[in-house]
Amino acid sequence: MTRFRQTLLVLLLTILSGATVAQNNTNSPYTRYGYGQLADHGSGNSKAMGGIAYGLRDKYQTNFANPASYTAVDSLTFMFDGGISMQNTNFSDGVVKMNAKNSSFDYITMQFRLSKKGAMSIGLLPYSNVGYKMGNYQENTETPTSSASTTYSGEGGLHQLYIGAGFKIIKNLSVGANISYLWGDITHTRQQSFTSNSNIMPLTTLTGMEITSYKLDFGAQYTQQFGKKHAATLGVVFSPGHNLGNDAYVQTQLGNQNTGYTTTQKDTILTMGIPMTLGAGVTYVYDDRLTVGADVMFQKWNSVTFMNDPDAFCNKVKVALGAEYIPNMMGRSYLSHIKYRLGAYYSKPYYKIDGVRAANEYGVTAGFGLPLPRSRSVLSVSAQYVRTQGTESKFLNENTLRLCIGVTFNERWFWKRKVE
Repeated sequence: MTRFRQTLLVLLLTILSGATVAQNNTNSPYTRYGYGQLADHGSGNSKAMGGIAYGLRDKYQTNFANPASYTAVDSLTFMFDGGISMQNTNFSDGVVKMNAKNSSFDYITMQFRLSKKGAMSIGLLPYSNVGYKMGNYQENTETPTSSASTTYSGEGGLHQLYIGAGFKIIKNLSVGANISYLWGDITHTRQQSFTSNSNIMPLTTLTGMEITSYKLDFGAQYTQQFGKKHAATLGVVFSPGHNLGNDAYVQTQLGNQNTGYTTTQKDTILTMGIPMTLGAGVTYVYDDRLTVGADVMFQKWNSVTFMNDPDAFCNKVKVALGAEYIPNMMGRSYLSHIKYRLGAYYSKPYYKIDGVRAANEYGVTAGFGLPLPRSRSVLSVSAQYVRTQGTESKFLNENTLRLCIGVTFNERWFWKRKVE
């Protein structure tokens, strides 16, 4: 009972910390476009291994990126898994440089067995994040009193609450599916003021959208043993694209709240959607100590309409490599039980600016899986360096150093104790 209460307490604290920082997780001007920065869906071990997940099967870690992996969980185990991140980002356009610090809620999930061949998972994840503030000053040398200062800002994002199940069809083949409730608010604000002329009232335009919809993910994993110490797993994931239910509006305010007036225009006929996603991954495991894997993911964003614009995005592609090594699971020293992780990835984000792809992204990752004393629980700590490189000289470059912390509580809740 004590362990049960401790687990629920930590779970509650994770939820509260996630709710506290969820709206302060990015300062990237690229999040001005589309739904913002798309979240990478991976638990603590995946984040340290370059983001690979589709082929991972680990009975001690959750893997919500591929619902077929749920069947790997031990029949006596109930798992809670939560994670947060902290980051520092340097922004540069070749002339001006600035830094920003953020923290974010990454995920919280639980996973358990339903039957001998079935398992279930429930979780809360971010889908996208929006957060930026930038401005410029337009000087009119002929008419100085008409010089204007304009500030652009945005906030919000989309979230998904999912429930999923996986089933073992035959000895080596598992399939699964997640169904998610997708919702969120995104607002973009444009403020224009004329500081040198008090007779011209400031103009503020706020564009907002409220989204409520669903998301489906289907997955499969096939594992093949080669002798006693070798195993390979092939995993695939498919998510269909569709349009999202939304309420969009434009609010215009001339002057300030006390002396001006505000008009709001509703527009419920906007078309916006999410893309078809196809992912595949393969992992090789040696002696349950060495895991090496690779993933590839494709999202068909160029067929998605956003706010009635059919040409708003580029297709997203991501390739990732990762590895995990445990020195000696039977060793006596604590260091021999640590999981050492390493990875890298290359991605083409979906942002499009002036009709061209805005940026490419590179990342390297490293971390540890630290066993908690006298338990099967794991503390995952990883560091990520991410470089977002603008495709043109006028586009922004970003360098991000991110620290990710995840805790997996792995408890034997279904073990029947015998009393003599």
